[in-house]
Amino acid sequence: MKLSLALIAAILLSGCAIFGDPTEFDETKGWNVQRLYTEADALMRSRDYEKAIDYFQKLESRYPHGRYATQAQLEIIYAYYKRNDPISTMAAADRFIKLHPNHPNIDYAYYMKGLATFNQRGVVEKLTEQQISDRDPKSLRESFLSLKELVTRYPDSRYLQDSQLRMVYLVNTLADHELHVARYYMKRKAYVAALNRAEFVLENYPNSTAVEEALVIMVSAYGLLEMEDLKQDTMRVLQTNYPDSRMLAKGVPGDERVWWKFWESLY
Repeated sequence: MKLSLALIAAILLSGCAIFGDPTEFDETKGWNVQRLYTEADALMRSRDYEKAIDYFQKLESRYPHGRYATQAQLEIIYAYYKRNDPISTMAAADRFIKLHPNHPNIDYAYYMKGLATFNQRGVVEKLTEQQISDRDPKSLRESFLSLKELVTRYPDSRYLQDSQLRMVYLVNTLADHELHVARYYMKRKAYVAALNRAEFVLENYPNSTAVEEALVIMVSAYGLLEMEDLKQDTMRVLQTNYPDSRMLAKGVPGDERVWWKFWESLY
């Protein structure tokens, strides 16, 4: 009896090996490249991005050469982006750039790299409705650098204008982040640290909308540190570049603490 049971078990196991695991059924088996692409494209249109990625990856694996494989790689970048997976989006874009450095649509790969982290927000930020300029700017810098590379390398790209607009937004947002930190230091009387942040804005984001307030912070911090010469030098820069500044229109209180509170109240 024991022998019979063992024999039956062996037959069943060998049967699984012969006929394959039914859970591994692949509906795309035997499809030609055109059908695979058509079905994957239909999945993209129906917003089933996960399954579309699977089909495009199978297409590339089975038919690694030719225009369908190359187009599948581009579609995978977009599918990852629509699936809100910035890491995979950037990895897919980098892979395409490495494989096809002279492809006529390579500017699209750089563009998607820039978009990948453009709107990326953390879980905490989503729950607290934290402003984009209040968080770690790493993803914003990554987005800016990718778009900058596109603009620099491909000045005739169809994505040039949109990329430039996004870069302006990112510069202002990154500068606002530095101001946010500078305000934090001012409130805690860490005036040297506030100065460093304000100076960083002037050096790295000289065309941003944050320059005026950065100068105000510097004037106030220099005054509080009793560095009168530097305070007056910075004041002259502020008056020259922003003669209609709201702070200057109100006059400058003698106490820099009052001055800073006044400026802060305008926001």
